[in-house]
Amino acid sequence: MSESRLVARFRRWYGGLPTILVDGALAALVLLIQLWPFLSRENPHGGPWHWWGYAVVVVSAVPLIWRRRAPVLVLLAVCVPTGFYDLEEEVASQPIWYTGLVALYTLAAYSSKWKRWIAFAVTLGGGLLIVGSAESGVRGTVQFVAAYAIGRAAAASRAHAAALEERAVRLAREREIEAERAAERERARIARDMHDILAHAVSVMVVQAEAGPVAVTSNPARAVAAFDAIAGAGRDAMVQLRRLLNVLKEEEGPRGPQPTIEGLPALAEQVRSTGLNVTYSTTGSPGTLSPDTEVAAYRITQEALTNIVKHAGATRADIALTWQDHALMIDITDDGRGRDAALPSGGNGLIGIRERAAACGGTAELGPRPGGPGFRVLVRLPQAAS
Repeated sequence: MSESRLVARFRRWYGGLPTILVDGALAALVLLIQLWPFLSRENPHGGPWHWWGYAVVVVSAVPLIWRRRAPVLVLLAVCVPTGFYDLEEEVASQPIWYTGLVALYTLAAYSSKWKRWIAFAVTLGGGLLIVGSAESGVRGTVQFVAAYAIGRAAAASRAHAAALEERAVRLAREREIEAERAAERERARIARDMHDILAHAVSVMVVQAEAGPVAVTSNPARAVAAFDAIAGAGRDAMVQLRRLLNVLKEEEGPRGPQPTIEGLPALAEQVRSTGLNVTYSTTGSPGTLSPDTEVAAYRITQEALTNIVKHAGATRADIALTWQDHALMIDITDDGRGRDAALPSGGNGLIGIRERAAACGGTAELGPRPGGPGFRVLVRLPQAAS
């Protein structure tokens, strides 16, 4: 295991410990270090060290247990007893008062600006007043400034880590929201596709079913063709619905290709079987469309033809594709005079056409056909960037 991973694991373990336990262990360690001169040295006057030294060390170390809860009070409780340490001569010399350094570090790391500045100034000034020599004063000042600086660095590091964590949480939430929006867009796309597939298939089947019984006695061949068209429309709808339903499965099976503009001639032929005279033409040099735009072109044409069959009462429909420099124009017109009252209306067809065009960066113009009866759907879809 790499050193960085070991350090990261230790930090997670250390960060999960209760602060009172960590600070208690630190106070015990500092207490042991401050008592070490009493254990490692002999009293030059003979006999044991004076109890006063032991008492000051214990009293100055114990408050470190609460150092993060009340930094200013702990600093005061630590520094005041150590200031009276030398009142008794028979005490062990303390090279460094670690209790004060730890308390000052904690003050710099956890206190607000004005509290730490005032407490630092008072502590440093008080230490210089009671120091025994200039050398000790310089050494103590350097130690206090270093402890304060390390505390501020720790506070800055902690604030930086908190900012990074907050940013990570925010980015994770933004990704979650974007994923939810993408899922919603996918659901909306599937709903539009299912609407287009079912509306088109049902319209073709209804028209053929109405014509079939009439042709059974007068034109059996036409009746057979009508029933074949019904079966073909049903099979085609089932195939396309299976493709869509595979998207909703947790374990997706193989998906068939989505319909594209290459399927428009077959679509026109299928609608032509209903008795509607459908023409299909293309002009210009074919360009390249993105996969989503290819599907949108097919679905828009399918929805427009479905609306003509269901509502227009038309006898003719014209599909004209015009390839321009940077776009594909789809122009669909009919000569209808109104909706067939015998057929139901889905009510979402024109809205779906606009939504599909806009989703691909295109536009859709819907309205009466210029210069005569009927309706016109004019859609502009952008070509893929080369």
